[in-house]
Amino acid sequence: MNDIKAMITGIQGYVPEYRLTNKELEKLVETNDEWITSRTGIKERRILKGENQGTSVLGAAAVKGLLEKTGTDPMDIELIICATVTPDMPFPATANVIADKVGAKKSYSFDVAAACSGFLYALQLGAQFIQTGTHKKVVVVGADKMSSIVDYQDRTTCILFGDGAGAVLLEPTTDEFGIRDAILKSDGSGEPYLHMKAGGSRRPATHETVEAREHFAYQEGSTVFKFAVTNMADVSAEVMERNGLSGDDVAWLVPHQANKRIIDATANRMGVGPEKVMMNIERYGNTTAATIPLCLWDYESQLKKGDNLILAAFGGGFTWGAIYVKWAYDPK
Repeated sequence: MNDIKAMITGIQGYVPEYRLTNKELEKLVETNDEWITSRTGIKERRILKGENQGTSVLGAAAVKGLLEKTGTDPMDIELIICATVTPDMPFPATANVIADKVGAKKSYSFDVAAACSGFLYALQLGAQFIQTGTHKKVVVVGADKMSSIVDYQDRTTCILFGDGAGAVLLEPTTDEFGIRDAILKSDGSGEPYLHMKAGGSRRPATHETVEAREHFAYQEGSTVFKFAVTNMADVSAEVMERNGLSGDDVAWLVPHQANKRIIDATANRMGVGPEKVMMNIERYGNTTAATIPLCLWDYESQLKKGDNLILAAFGGGFTWGAIYVKWAYDPK
């Protein structure tokens, strides 16, 4: 029996310098700091400014930092997977562009589109390449420039999203550490509640679609909230139960940073106290595929070798899932 597992041996994040605060949003739409904070927990979000600055800029910065931090030669990377719903362009894949920017000339690369669950999908996919024994070094990136598909005239969505990226290095181990289990799910009947109306092959861009503001993220908030809380909590509880884990055994819940109320409700349903919940939504907002790796990056100094982590996410599709990770290293 193949006992190789994939372990995370490094984590790095990147966020742009520009901070879009709640006070600044008050000038764009009818809202205020108290209203945003009480409903979402968000105080500011980072925005990538400048011409010809796409998601690959964010992803490449995170990967470059990761390679430097772990002392990894870019030429040793065999595969780069980028989770994103805001690619630089429909093709080539943003992962291709990132690989070129970081000098990973021997790697192949591709994108995964699963919205806010994208990093979990990509992480499990990358882990399976390691588990087969065919790959030794795989980089998984979660990156999104959500500001490119946010309608800053819509106060229900523009307050939520920001730009950012996070990347992890996966390497093989035969010890107990690493990615231990994963449950990933999807339900396409959720399409009407969280989607972008135009810009794909069903509704290509036209003057009419642009004028109708159909090239922005749309969500039906109350429906998404109910589905997110129920499904994130249920799938997390399921992965805990089948691995014999109780709330006491879990060192950290690493939830997708969609909304503080969703995070709190999910933790409550799982029986995990707030002191065990990673949260940075107040500083970055919802960065879609980047939220979970950005949390791991922010909390890396608090992680200890052997810690049990539950990574959980819910996103457009609908997509959702949970991954059980046993952390592989102490703070450096």
